[in-house]
Amino acid sequence: MENRKLKVIISGGGTGGHIFPAIAIANALKKKVADIDILFVGAIGKMEMEKVPAAGYPIEGLWISGFKRSLSLSNLMFPFKLISSLNKAKKIINRVKPDVVIGVGGFASGPLLKIATRKKIPSLIQEQNSFPGVTNKLLANHVNTICVAYDGMEKFFPKEKIIITGNPVRQDVVELSGKAEEAYKFFGINPELKTVFVVGGSLGAFSINESIKNSLYLFKENNIQLVWQTGKPYIETAKEVVKEFESAGIKAFDFINRMDYAYSIADLVVSRAGAIAVSELCLVKKPCILVPFPFAAEDHQTKNAMALVNKNASILIKDSDVREKLSEIVFPLLNDTNKLKELSENIGSLAMKNSADLIADEVLKIIK
Repeated sequence: MENRKLKVIISGGGTGGHIFPAIAIANALKKKVADIDILFVGAIGKMEMEKVPAAGYPIEGLWISGFKRSLSLSNLMFPFKLISSLNKAKKIINRVKPDVVIGVGGFASGPLLKIATRKKIPSLIQEQNSFPGVTNKLLANHVNTICVAYDGMEKFFPKEKIIITGNPVRQDVVELSGKAEEAYKFFGINPELKTVFVVGGSLGAFSINESIKNSLYLFKENNIQLVWQTGKPYIETAKEVVKEFESAGIKAFDFINRMDYAYSIADLVVSRAGAIAVSELCLVKKPCILVPFPFAAEDHQTKNAMALVNKNASILIKDSDVREKLSEIVFPLLNDTNKLKELSENIGSLAMKNSADLIADEVLKIIK
């Protein structure tokens, strides 16, 4: 390794849940190794093609997409996309000659890691969820190391390869100390009143949004404030209905760039159960109600949520029940100081800090 650059390829994406950890790992490697070249490989047309360059890293795209479980015309294209992606992955690897490859899950990591492991290049995968994706399950026997965020992953992966590191999250999002005062001003709400933060992922969550819309009058009656991230598709509806409640500290946003502000003032969070959302909630120690997205692959959001529920660290409401049950649970819970404290302590005890650094250390260990 002396006198030459360390060359790393990081592959995967498709959603923020894969992309943000990948960027966090890249940043951690850059801090540890002065002379390093990092190339990302993603799927053409997916979110990583925009987010990765915005974070300051080069990216190349493969023509790849998932294989749909249902009968679909796009499945007829799958073999062609796979052959095309394997060929392009081979060209990228032959050109870059990486010292190590990292897969973070998502379509693009399959072809790239397949070629890399075939060529005996040191490789590592990171699995964010408590129930792994198909790509990572297929790659598990061929890679050197598997970094995971949950206990019990030996059900899916070879035990001797597993390292529990937690999920890398954006540090600025989970550092809350001293931010509450600014946050109340930022949202224009009252520091004296309790606040619920509702977030349904970057696109929002229709069922949660409908439930909140129908219970706005209860927020007002109970003197509870609301910071509501609706996602773009629902914002016009939300803006219309919050008009008459704005004096009660009820605010709707399509997207909140300052998640740290929202977390810092939340007495209770209502959220989907994506892996990164769950990891953030553990680090910020917030009592939460999780409403898993029922159509996530292998229903992994329910499994993520259950990992907390089984440790009395969260409350779960099924998506199909959220319209009826959310308000029945939110308002009594906000009055139960002991239960809120218990949830906060239990979820905080599950937090794993410095995950990106731990993963970067594992990456450096496997380089010959």
